[in-house]
Amino acid sequence: MRFSAPLKSNSKKIMLLGSGELGKEVIIEAQRLGLETIAVDRYADAPAHQVAHRSHVVNMQDKDALLEIIYREKPDYILPEIEALSIDALFEAEDKGYNVIPNANAVSKTMNRKNIRTFAAETLGLKTGPYEFVTTEEGLRETSKRMGYPCVIKPVMSSSGHGQSICRSEDEVAHSWEIAKEARGDASELIVEAFVDFDYEITMLTARNGKETVFCEPIGHEQRDGDYVFSWQPMQMSEAAKKNAQDIAKAITDGLGGQGIFGVELFVKGDEVYFSEVSPRPHDTGMVTLITQSQSEFALHLRAVLGLPLGFTFYGDGASAAFKSEVHNYAPVVDVDDSLFSENSFVRVFGKPEAHKGRRLAVALVFDKVEAALEKARELITKVKDA
Repeated sequence: MRFSAPLKSNSKKIMLLGSGELGKEVIIEAQRLGLETIAVDRYADAPAHQVAHRSHVVNMQDKDALLEIIYREKPDYILPEIEALSIDALFEAEDKGYNVIPNANAVSKTMNRKNIRTFAAETLGLKTGPYEFVTTEEGLRETSKRMGYPCVIKPVMSSSGHGQSICRSEDEVAHSWEIAKEARGDASELIVEAFVDFDYEITMLTARNGKETVFCEPIGHEQRDGDYVFSWQPMQMSEAAKKNAQDIAKAITDGLGGQGIFGVELFVKGDEVYFSEVSPRPHDTGMVTLITQSQSEFALHLRAVLGLPLGFTFYGDGASAAFKSEVHNYAPVVDVDDSLFSENSFVRVFGKPEAHKGRRLAVALVFDKVEAALEKARELITKVKDA
């Protein structure tokens, strides 16, 4: 493949739609290959804005505004990095010959839990837990009672776990309804999932470049309020379960098509594996790959997009811990203890221009055997504070 320099008439351009901490790492990897980078988001000075060659602020759900920037910049690759954006803009851009990653149809399916769940379960025949969709509070009450408690309630469209809750009794239905309705995204319809009695859940990072599909070692993770707080790699699992997980990951990513990395979320019970969700982009739990692999999920994403070989070395076990703000601050300061900077650990501060309670501002990364790495990550993240 021939590489050019950025900011020239023959430059290769990538445009990120969504410019958070994951997008920031994608931009850094793209610049290592001499690509020209454009970062777009709904607010100024987003993390990827700070490292891209150019940035734009726009209402991401405004089709015409998004298309105006696409047509002005003329990117070679459009990489959607968030779910809350105009899918109509992506379809129109794709119709005009722009290369949407992995493709507009895959983005459309995965940004809506109803679409991806029915596609996985009914079209591809993948194993999932029982689920139903509701549009009213009364419908939610009836469905959750039929599903049994506890059950999981989510908006069909939201990001980063927003609007999700576990409903443990009929008395909690109204509260779960309110949580879902306050989520950013489309909460006009909710998915109610029977609680799968699983042993653990994993992310199977799956990269495809049009010629080959590769899998990273499975990533275990711990969530709170639907959002990740700790992840570790590899998750110890039987060879049969790992093979089943890879088979499901390949089936869903083959079904969606296109190039790039996918974060396939799965539930595991013994050797049985159930499909949960998939993101057609780098996954937050995959930040652990910054310390465990020669090519992080972000580097693999760029390689896959460009059709480059996907080989990498797994250096060894590691863990990550997310730091979430406890305050609202328009000029946030992250106070990091020096102990995070050691021979086998470090911290990445995202540089977000505004903090609010629960917003992820940094991540601690530890290289060690999983159990020790996770224990140290849990300890180190307590030494990161809002200042």
